[in-house]
Formats: sequence, structure tokens, C-alpha cells
Amino acid sequence: MMTSAGIRQQFLDFFASKKHRIVPSAPIVVKNDPTLLFTNAGMNQFKDYFLGNKKPESLRVADTQKCLRVSGKHNDLEEVGVDTYHHTMFEMLGNWSFGDYFKKEAIAWSWELLTEVYKLDKDRLYVTIFEGDEKEGLPRDEEAFAEWKKVIAEDRILLGNKKDNFWEMGDAGPCGPCTEIHVDCRTEAERKSVDGKTLVNNDHPQVIEIWNNVFMQFNRQKDGGLQALPAQHVDTGMGFERLVRVVQGKQSNYDTDVFTGTITAVEKITGRKYDYSDSKEAIAFRVLADHIRAIAFTIADGQLPANNGAGYVIRRILRRAVRYYYSYLDYKQPLLFQLMPLLAAQFETVFPELKQQLEFVSKVVKEEEDAFLKTLDKGLKRIDDIIAGSGKQVEGKAAFELFDTFGFPIDLTRLIADENNLSVDEKGFEEEMQQQKNRSRAAGTVDTEDWIVLAEHSFNDFIGYDSLEVKTKVVKYRKVKAKGKEAWQLVLEATPFYAESGGQVGDTGILDFEGDIIVVTDTKKENNLIIHFTETLPARIASPVLAKVDLDKRQSTAVHHSATHLLHAALRKVLGNHVAQKGSLVSEEHLRFDFSHFAKVSEDEIIQIETLVNEKIRANIPVHIKEMKKDEAVALGAMALFGEKYGDIVRVVIMDPKYSLELCGGTHVGATGELGFFKIKHEAAVAAGVRRIEAVSGKAAEELINEQFAQIREIRDSLKNPKELSRSVDSLLTDNTELKKRIESLEAKQLTVIKDALLQKVETVNGISFLGAIVEVRSAESIKKLCFELKNDLTNYVVVLAANIDGKAQVAILLDEAVSRSKNLDAPAIIKEHIAGLIKGGGGGQKTLATAGGQDAGNLPQVISKVRSLI
Repeated sequence: MMTSAGIRQQFLDFFASKKHRIVPSAPIVVKNDPTLLFTNAGMNQFKDYFLGNKKPESLRVADTQKCLRVSGKHNDLEEVGVDTYHHTMFEMLGNWSFGDYFKKEAIAWSWELLTEVYKLDKDRLYVTIFEGDEKEGLPRDEEAFAEWKKVIAEDRILLGNKKDNFWEMGDAGPCGPCTEIHVDCRTEAERKSVDGKTLVNNDHPQVIEIWNNVFMQFNRQKDGGLQALPAQHVDTGMGFERLVRVVQGKQSNYDTDVFTGTITAVEKITGRKYDYSDSKEAIAFRVLADHIRAIAFTIADGQLPANNGAGYVIRRILRRAVRYYYSYLDYKQPLLFQLMPLLAAQFETVFPELKQQLEFVSKVVKEEEDAFLKTLDKGLKRIDDIIAGSGKQVEGKAAFELFDTFGFPIDLTRLIADENNLSVDEKGFEEEMQQQKNRSRAAGTVDTEDWIVLAEHSFNDFIGYDSLEVKTKVVKYRKVKAKGKEAWQLVLEATPFYAESGGQVGDTGILDFEGDIIVVTDTKKENNLIIHFTETLPARIASPVLAKVDLDKRQSTAVHHSATHLLHAALRKVLGNHVAQKGSLVSEEHLRFDFSHFAKVSEDEIIQIETLVNEKIRANIPVHIKEMKKDEAVALGAMALFGEKYGDIVRVVIMDPKYSLELCGGTHVGATGELGFFKIKHEAAVAAGVRRIEAVSGKAAEELINEQFAQIREIRDSLKNPKELSRSVDSLLTDNTELKKRIESLEAKQLTVIKDALLQKVETVNGISFLGAIVEVRSAESIKKLCFELKNDLTNYVVVLAANIDGKAQVAILLDEAVSRSKNLDAPAIIKEHIAGLIKGGGGGQKTLATAGGQDAGNLPQVISKVRSLI
């Protein structure tokens, strides 16, 4: 049986024989494209070629691309593991033509590869073509139909509608008609019983699409219209996992050697057996085999789990996997990280970045698992409380709390509720989810209009390494709306403005339209297009323009970018070669540098790092920048960042070949002496296995030192200019600690007196001991302490204490557990429903003890009366 590695290599070899250039996969994490979080199709990295923003280095290419589909139009997450062919991360095999060959060659070669190289049974194959769309004014794809008739029976050429046979990447962008190849994997008996062509594109698990040939002819406009692309292109995609399943003759993707190694490893770890069924346990095996790949490769490409954006997608996938092994494999400790060495070895030759970062990725995953397993325990305790207070149903708000606070997917809540003979208000849950989505969408929505093109086929050249101003022209512009504000985005034929990338902020400056000055507030990249942000347009947009960068900001930013390189090299010298950049921010004010390291950087190490960087600054080392082939640069020892996409020719920044060589597209100083001085401000952890240093150099470092010395002078003046400042501060702190202890002792005695007086005010209301009083204390904590003290002297009680502390209201409610049950009273609910409005504030707590604070201390007697009325 041909291995999956062999099947992948045959694809690449076949297209190499057709004069295609084989290119590496782009990172799975997308940068410089506001429409995507992850690469979700093989064509993503070639988008600029289709749009005419960039000239391809080769007109024919082929590759295998890491892709991830979990959200938006291509949302497959809930199907993963349940069926046998959906995946989160998958490989997309593809061949591409950029204005070279078109439908004739693409169709002929796809048939040749499938039937002559992979030897697929021609009688099991069907193809679809676009049937046309009258509303769009698009005719049937007669050219594709004619080409298919040359190799396959006409009754196997099926017509597909716009949904299935007109491929679009999103709401806007490159698109065109497509032709799909489907394979019927059913048994002979099933094929005789039901004609396969009736099952094509009908979600049959054994009649599946295997290859899609997209013929890029149009660009979808924001208004829904279609505009012809400058040239016709071919964009094909074949799911690697599905192809392997078909070639290896399996009934499930998970039965192929792409996944069986992982499933076997999970069997050994958990002591369970995979039984190929649709049981929850079998689904758990498939979920783990799939999700581990998405988790591993996104982290290896630089995306750490987080609470928002792309990081939240990864966290959600990881938590889904943890929930499955926790609930259905009864495995209560971290499991995913144990699979990393196996996965890294399996993909070492095709995606080597995981093997190169194995320790780091494993550490991140294990810490994420540890954190969620703790959350899972807390969530299970919370759901016990919810179930105890429920009737026959878990409310939608409660289910959403479990999801939002504890990371519980709704199906886990449903499972636990079912075990307790309860249902879940899933409609209410969905409403809460939708409200959250609407809030997020409203906060982050950017409404972008279509480009207004002034000059066709103009390229967007960056000349900002050598010049900070240039006479140029606007080639296109568009209006954008975000958070209720209108702004404009301009593209220039040539520009000195550096677009935000590689951690370096975008340039600002001005555009001088023959005296009409427009301020550039930011510069960003969209794919490879450099976009200038302005708040207004000139009166004559087509007139010549002088583009001028803010010199001071650029120079200060360059100082911090060069300092970042010196810092990176120093970290590797002091901490070890395991240090790798995991993110950065370079601006005129400071630099922020994230790096892989598993321990806090000690004060001694900080001093060593600063000393080394400042030595290199004083040495005034020339900064050499060279362009060379990537392989040559790597051979010289230049550091490339994981998750970055590099071309064949790269830019190498050298600050002493024996000290710092990095691939970098940013702007830099001419010599290290221009940095002046370097100082680290802060060091902390930002994620599992990732530390962050914030530092300053140049003018910003000078300002920091002046600020620090000014503070020291103020302290000296306050302490009457002592000879030994640190000893005086220590003495002050010691005195302060002693005084605090004395105050606490006096407060404790005072609380005892207050407690004894309060006990004399207890009254009986409907058989319950009620105590309501306004007390004089110094802090909200004192009220809580009083409640704890009173508990020991009361039975069958309701207590409400209130205080005016510095003009603000503080309230505490204490309930006896028996009273809480018998009277159906809940302390946080009393705060929320009866007290918060009176004091113009809010609070919360546990069922029998809750506190609140508010701006209005004038209604404290009413607070006590209100609580009394409840009993």
C-alpha cells in the first residue's frame, strides 16, 4: 500500500514534470490580510497575483499548503470527529497557473494524475461543471464541459449551481467557475442499488469531492458585482487526507496512516481501544487525532492560545479536545502534549517547523491543558450548584455562563444535565451567544467600500529604505467606516511610507497635493499592498503628490528596531540558543520583545543582557543590510522567524557577523552607536513558555533615566536628603509595618466592642433572628469581618450591616443556611434586585454572604428596612 508520504510526493513530482515550480507551504497563521485569521485555502498566499498587485516569480507553481477551517463561511468544527472526512487543519494539494495555462490543461492533468498515476477506477469518478447563473449574467461553462467530454462519459458530467460550482473566497475577492471531481467509495452492492451521480454533492459520507479546479476569472466587488481579473488563472485544491483515503482504499480518513499513528498512541496513553464506531468514545479518538495537528502547527507558526482573535480559535480547539478525552476517555491529566513528538516526527520532512520547536510547543500545550483541566473542575462544581437550584431545566443564561466563564461547550453542559434528568434551554443559550457575537461584531466591524481605480496595472513600489520623500501619484483609493467614523485608504504608485509589519509600526507623515496637505495617520499592508490611512481626501486626488514621512518618528522607530536585534542576540548569548522570537512591537516610544523561555529572567541575567547590548552600542558597529538568496542567508547563520513567509531573495540585517544576523524587512540605523543607550523597563510572562521584555533606547532611554532620577530626587527631598537613601526607605517601611499592626490590633478590639453592641440589637421577625444596623468602621473588609464574628453567636439569622465609608455606601448581607433554604433567599440576588438601586452600585458573593458598594450613602436606613421586609 502506498504511504501518505509517497502519495504527497507523487503529486509534487507530477506537477514538477509539467514545469511547475514546487514552493513551500505558507504559514497557517495569516498576516497582512484583514479578511482572514488563518490560511483556509491553498490560494491565500497567491492572492496578490490574482488581484494583479504583484508579479509572480513563476507562472506555474504547485505545493502542499497547511490550512485551517473552523469559522466563517468554511465552518467545519462541529463536524470534526463526528463524520469521517471533515478536519480542522488539513493539507491542500494544489497546482496554479498565473495567466499561463487554463481549463484545457488543468482538466487533462487532473484526470491523468488521478487515473494514470494514482490508478483510481474511472468508473467511480464523476465531475461537475458550473451550470450558469441567470441572475449574475453568467453562462454555463461550455469550455470545461467540452474538455471533460474528451476523457469521461457525458452522463458523468453533472451540472452544479452557484453554491457548489462557483468558488468564492469570501464576500469579496477573486472568484470564478469551478469543476469538481467526486469519487464514489461505496461497495459494489451499494453502487448497483443507487446510482452514484444522484449522491454527488448530497453529503453522502462515501461519495465525496476529491479535487476542485477553480478558474479564476473575476473579482467580487463590495457591491456584489463581478469585475474581470487582469488575467485568467487556475487555482486547484485537492484535500490530501481525502486523497490518501481513496488511494489507500479506506472507508474513513481516520483509517489512513495520516491518523492511525496518533490513534494508536492515544490507545496506549488512555488504555482504551478505538472501535471505528460512532460512539462518543470513538469520536473522542478522532477528535484528538484531528485537533492535535491544528493546535501544534498553529503554535509552531507563531499563534499562541489567547482569549481573542486567532488565539481564541486555537484555545477553543484545544479545549474541545480536552473535554473529549476528559469526558469520554476518562483521562484526567494532560494528554495532548504527549502526542507532540510523534506528530513532529511524522511531518518532519514536509513541515519541519514543529520538530524544530518541539520543546516549546509541547510546553505551551501542556500548560494550556493544565489550566483548562483546573477550569473544568471549577466548572463541574459550578454546574452542580446550577443543577441544585434548577427545576427541570438549566437556563440559557446559566449554560452561557458555563461556556463563557468556564469554557464548557454546550454539548458538555447538555450531557451533564441529561445525567441529572434535566434539559437545557438551548434557545436561551443561543440567544446569549448571538448577543455576544453581535457585541463583538459591532466593536470590530470595518465597512470597506470598493477601490476607485485611477491608474490600471500600476505596481505599489516601496522606496522608503533609501528615501523618506518622493513625488508620486495615487493609483487607487477607497472609503472605510469603523466605529461610526469615516476614513480613507490611499495606494500610491511609489511610497516612502513603511507599512506596519514584522512588529514595526507603520509610518506617519503627510501627502502634499500641490499645497493641499493631507495627514497620513498610519500605514498598513493588505496582502502586499501598502495602504496609507487618512481622515480626509484632497480636493484633486489625481494631481501629483509629494509623499513625506515623519523623519523623527521613523528615526526613533529605527533605533528601537535595531535595539531589538541586539537584544535578541544578547538573550541567546545569556539565556541559551533555545531563545526564539515569538512576537515584537517596535515604535518610537519603546520596544516590546516576546521570546521563548521557560523561567523568569533573573535580575543578574537582566544586568548581563543590558551590559552586552550597551557594549555593542558603544562599539558603534556598522549595520550592513544585504539582499541574497534565502538558502545562502540561512547558511551564513541568519535567523529566520517561525511563521513568516519569505521569498527566494531575502533582506539580511548584519550587526557584526559573529553577533547578530537576522532576516528582516524593517528599517534600521546606520551604526549601533546611534542607539545611544539601552535600558530594560520590565520583564514578565505573557503565555506558557513565552516571556516579554519591554525596553527603550536612544532618546526614549534618556527620557526614562531623567524620569527615574527625578523620582529619586523627590524621594530624597521628602526624606530630608539622607546620606543612605535605601536605609532610610527601609526604616520608613519598617515603621509603616509596625504602625499597621498596631492599627489592626486596635481595629480588632473595636470590632469586638461593636459586635457586642450589635448582639444587643437582635430582634425576632417571623421566628427569625434579624439584625440590621449602620456601623462605623474604616473599611468594607471590616464589615465582612463583623459578619464572620456574628455567625458564631447567632442561629436562624438574617444580618444586614451598612456603613458610610468616605461618603460611599458599603453593605454586607449574611444569611443562615437554614433560613436561606426555607425562605428561598439568596444574598447576591438580594443585592442585585433590592439593594443596588438604593445605593447606586452593585456587588455579589456567595449564596449566604454577599457585599455591595455604591456611590449613594444616603439610603442606608432604607437598605436595612428593605432586607427586613423580605422576612
